[in-house]
Amino acid sequence: MAKHTRVSLETGKTWVFAIALDYPGWCRRGKGEEAALEVLSEYADRYRAVVGPAFRPGELEVVGRVGSDMHADFGAPGVPGPWDAEPLTAKEADRMTGLLENCWQAFDAVVAKAPKALAKGPRGGGRDRDAIVDHVREAERAYGRKLGVRVPPRTPWPEQRAAIAEVLRAPQDGTKWPARYGLTRIAWHVTDHAWEIEDKGGRR
Repeated sequence: MAKHTRVSLETGKTWVFAIALDYPGWCRRGKGEEAALEVLSEYADRYRAVVGPAFRPGELEVVGRVGSDMHADFGAPGVPGPWDAEPLTAKEADRMTGLLENCWQAFDAVVAKAPKALAKGPRGGGRDRDAIVDHVREAERAYGRKLGVRVPPRTPWPEQRAAIAEVLRAPQDGTKWPARYGLTRIAWHVTDHAWEIEDKGGRR
């Protein structure tokens, strides 16, 4: 087990995202820094179910903070920090991309078991299962462009994912998103929606 787990905080007016920098997909938010870190800790077991039993995080260590551009209050992390520009070794790129692939596999497994209709919010809001799937697939196509991956519309999802994973294992220079941030954002997005489907589908 690592002695410490590096965490960054993205701070909005009300909400704060706590982001585990070396574990793509382990990212949660709370109302204030302490709440965000507490929720992140509470989700450790749930994240372990996604990425595998080898996940043994250490004590959370905040290594930096960045102000949000309203993404945090809207519900998504949206601002890279200087730590995201750190180059990845080949070994680390492979490890972190493998974690993203685990997140994709977990999402697919959740979708396969979920009902088409999901519970709605107090005012009827929220997408059903297939709409979430379409949203995640198209968002990943857009995210891929920021990493230098361009796939045409209606590209089969396995091919799209494979193209993204290939670039993340051998990051390019000069892309809009550095590889570390791309891994963080893509893995958070697919995992967050997997948990949404589980929670609203009553399958937890």
